[in-house]
Amino acid sequence: MTDDTTTPAPSAPDAVAPTPGLPVSAVPPASVPLRGSEHGSALGASFYETVGGRPTFERLVHEFYRGVADDPVLRPMYPEEDLGPAEERLLLFLEQYWGGPGTYSEQRGHPRLRMRHAGFKVNPDARDRWLAHMRTAVDSLDLPPLAEETLWDYLQRAAFAMVNTFEE
Repeated sequence: MTDDTTTPAPSAPDAVAPTPGLPVSAVPPASVPLRGSEHGSALGASFYETVGGRPTFERLVHEFYRGVADDPVLRPMYPEEDLGPAEERLLLFLEQYWGGPGTYSEQRGHPRLRMRHAGFKVNPDARDRWLAHMRTAVDSLDLPPLAEETLWDYLQRAAFAMVNTFEE
């Protein structure tokens, strides 16, 4: 087993350096821009643009929250009566992460995913339910295989990084 908590600092000036003690999987790779689509790949387009921009991420997030709305384990983790605010936050985060607008950071600051989820009991069951709903949402997009694999890989790593308890 390798220790994924220590890696070289990212080379991209706008990437986030790994936080000591947190798995690298919670941090975007240096090649993934954190702000705006002006930071594209070597080919000139960000992942965000390549997969269809905001409409694609809106569909992903909306489909995901359709599943969460009826999930007896996940739904109680969302304090708002309406899932709309949570849907908007996830949309803004994913857009920014994948090279779209930097609205998430402008409105909410650094993502600090583990800190923002610390108040919730995220155990393996919650993680697996989150992933099941997200799998349905990703499948609904009908992305090209490489894009689907890239997105799914990140979502899995992020979900595993958010587990903060093994209690039932």
